[in-house]
Amino acid sequence: MTSAAKSNARWIAALCAMAVFAFACLWAFLHLGGWLIVEDPLSTAYTIVVLSGRMPTRALEAARIYRQNFAPRVWVSQPASAAEQLNQMHIAYLGEEFYNQKVLIAEGVPPDAIHVLERPAVNTEEEVDEIARECRRDDAHTVIVVTSQPHTRRVREIWKRRVGSDPRLIVRYVTDDSFDRGHWWRTSQDAFDVIREMLGLANAWAGFPAQPEPHS
Repeated sequence: MTSAAKSNARWIAALCAMAVFAFACLWAFLHLGGWLIVEDPLSTAYTIVVLSGRMPTRALEAARIYRQNFAPRVWVSQPASAAEQLNQMHIAYLGEEFYNQKVLIAEGVPPDAIHVLERPAVNTEEEVDEIARECRRDDAHTVIVVTSQPHTRRVREIWKRRVGSDPRLIVRYVTDDSFDRGHWWRTSQDAFDVIREMLGLANAWAGFPAQPEPHS
């Protein structure tokens, strides 16, 4: 084979490799929304937990699971808020946890079966830590956590790294979530969800180097 032929063969091989790489990147991009979504089979648990955000859909899903008798109680995560500052200004503030309780009650969950987690959380890591703390306090070994579809993989990863296998996590997503896993790039909300979840996963894989600002 002449040197020119060898050079052409190398160029063809390089172009083929680039085409394969580009196709793999495109495939990963198109399927990223679906990859973020995971779910565990339902089984009996100590409690169902409503993570903060996307009100009222997560509370509605938790109520559906409660009505199927998989757990006798529902915990509601309490997001960090400006409630203390507003109260100092004599401005009444009703947080997300208040309305999630109202949704649960409206959907058939008895008020005495609902518990708001004690410590406000800035992010998912703090929510997971607080859920695990209260589970260990109550000697609970299985918990169902309800969140939105694209958030499920990150919840599972954070739980694995910060809690482990006891208490055992059952992660469930909102069944009628509007997230379009197959075309997530078409709407700004879905695209923002994917970017945020990938950044959050990267932070978890790196050992949580990015931390929220201290609570005020």
